[in-house]
Amino acid sequence: MNCAQPGCAGTIVDGYCDVCGLAGAAAPAAQGAAPSGSPAGPASSRSATSRLGTVPLGSARNATGSRPTRRLGGGGNPSRLGAGLTHVPPIPEVDPQQSLMNPPVVAEEKRYCSVCQSAVGRSREGAPGRTKGFCAKCRTPFDFEPTLVAGNLLSGQYEVMGCLAHGGMGWIYLARDRNVNDRWVVLKGLLNAGDPDASRAAVAEKQYLAEVEHPLIVEIYNFVTSADGNSYIVMEYVGGRSLNNLLKDRMKSNGGTFSPIPVDQAIAYVVEILPAFGYLHSLGLLYCDFKPANLIQVGDSMKLIDLGGVRRVDDDQSPIYGTVGFQAPEVARDGTTVASDLYTVARTLATLVFEFKGYQAQFETTLPSADEVALFGQFDSLYRWLQKGTAQRPEDRFQTAEEMREQLFGVLREVTAAVGTGAVTRSTPSQMFGQPAATADLLTWRDLPRLAIDPRDAMASWLTTVTTDEPAARFAALEGAPEQTVAVMAERADAALRTDQVQLAEHLAQRILDADPWEWRGVWLQGLAALSRSDPAAAVAAFNAVYGQVPGELAPKLALAAACEAAGEPAVAERLYTTCARTDAAFVATGQFGLARIAAQAGDRDAALHALDRIPATSRAYGDARRSRALLLAAALDPAHALQDLGQAANELEQASLQPVERASLRIRLLESALVHVQAQGPQMAQEVGGVPAAELPLRRALESAYRDAARLATDGDRRVELVDKANAVRPRTLV
Repeated sequence: MNCAQPGCAGTIVDGYCDVCGLAGAAAPAAQGAAPSGSPAGPASSRSATSRLGTVPLGSARNATGSRPTRRLGGGGNPSRLGAGLTHVPPIPEVDPQQSLMNPPVVAEEKRYCSVCQSAVGRSREGAPGRTKGFCAKCRTPFDFEPTLVAGNLLSGQYEVMGCLAHGGMGWIYLARDRNVNDRWVVLKGLLNAGDPDASRAAVAEKQYLAEVEHPLIVEIYNFVTSADGNSYIVMEYVGGRSLNNLLKDRMKSNGGTFSPIPVDQAIAYVVEILPAFGYLHSLGLLYCDFKPANLIQVGDSMKLIDLGGVRRVDDDQSPIYGTVGFQAPEVARDGTTVASDLYTVARTLATLVFEFKGYQAQFETTLPSADEVALFGQFDSLYRWLQKGTAQRPEDRFQTAEEMREQLFGVLREVTAAVGTGAVTRSTPSQMFGQPAATADLLTWRDLPRLAIDPRDAMASWLTTVTTDEPAARFAALEGAPEQTVAVMAERADAALRTDQVQLAEHLAQRILDADPWEWRGVWLQGLAALSRSDPAAAVAAFNAVYGQVPGELAPKLALAAACEAAGEPAVAERLYTTCARTDAAFVATGQFGLARIAAQAGDRDAALHALDRIPATSRAYGDARRSRALLLAAALDPAHALQDLGQAANELEQASLQPVERASLRIRLLESALVHVQAQGPQMAQEVGGVPAAELPLRRALESAYRDAARLATDGDRRVELVDKANAVRPRTLV
């Protein structure tokens, strides 16, 4: 099938044009994949990204770049496939001999010149395309015929069984190792096949791969040379399915229409494999050419395969291998780095979870907007993670595989929580933030999680010796720190805020950013300062920027929700509160209180009551939730249900966290409202309000008693007299 795009001579392969990368005419509009067990929902117009946008910190502040962002170490997260959060169906091991190509032929539409990428070996005038020849454009020779056939024996040890596949570096062969129990191995050719000297040099150059040992990386056994001088890497055989093949399987089962891998499963794959990248980077190696075809699932485990493109970090001479649509934009100009390696990881995840039309053409180095992809509207944190992972400038991306994995694990928690049912019972401590305070009132900066101390900071140990929590004393102690590191300045800024030294806190935050424009902790402190001086718009900008830097963390989302609520952005705040409340047990109460406030402000009392009901009895905020319910039920009474609501409100008071004075005041309020209703509508003896029948006489007696109880608690003399007068006025009159 030919490409329908005007001016394009490409062919549709696997649903996409092999030239321009756009989908075939029959392909449907892009749709995001829902997590396992849940249908995809429409993109929300209240997405924080769609509404607020974001830019990398350093780029926004320093056009020439600066040091990479400082990070906290991760670790401690489950490493098994699914990360303990979701189920990934196992893939049975494939019989190697069932995977052989018979016959081994490279499809004509996949034949391209290795130098200029022009189409070669194509059919003309009814004659089949040549498998050997020269590129008509640059005269580079091409050869798509296997150099090894079944029965060939290399180095007296490896017996060739046939061809498994054809890749960018030539044919991949299946063989048996006669010296090691006839185990299955894979032979992959090195480049420079026509130059024996270059081939031998390539072998010598790649010998370090034999020292790579990691359970997630295919094992390199040996390097061998055939009789004709061609060199091959001998690798472990991994008999599963690549992610690329899984996508093809899903597409075939879906009638030829693209079917993304469920987003929770796709994220689980990447979370699982990122430690392999961290391992390679720790050895000073770069993978360079990561894509769905190079990650295989077998059983419930993953393997990173095809190490042919691996190169040393300091290598600026050898060829760089990559794939259009996955390779970072700066590689052709500046070479490869850890940041460019991680870029390929983010691009790979993007191609797994939605129909990424034009990822090799229109969006070769960019992402579609959140408004164009339903999945991004559904999972804002995932979009933020992809944005950072594929940022145009290397400085704006994740700087370590550990950091990238830690944030993606947080995204996975949010994704799986979105389709969960029942109460949230699990909490995962953050490496970067503490826990929020649970308050029914509008969140202030004091209620937000506090910054954790970076254990890698030079003054981390010293800071543990500052044990006082009294703000003034703590600020004074911190001024005597031997060195004013980021952690020390952040703690000083926090203490300054707590002693109402807002300008000093902002000065310290700016010092942090002057030293490192990518240091999001400085921006976090600026957001706190903005909230403290009642500037919600500035707080929104600050917390939104922090969210973009650490998209897997809940604290920035909660802070952004609080700022948006104060700034008159209830729709965005509602979405963020929802994410917090459903993801982590430590955030449930704070998030549900936020949702209750927004619903109440919108006049939706039932939604507000429902939000408060979701605060579990085990929470320390349960009593406050009961108090809030009582206040909601007592306000804006519907005459048809007034007594029922007042009765329920009185019952809530029994479980509410209240001081005696406030409890007495609320009881008075409920009884007064009940008395007014009964006087207007008549008694309802079957209904009770705080154990008092809904009739005038018992309500008067109860209200008199409530006034006198409150008078005994009053500390102000005038107030005490006022309450006694009210008691006397409401007391039932008798003839005795």
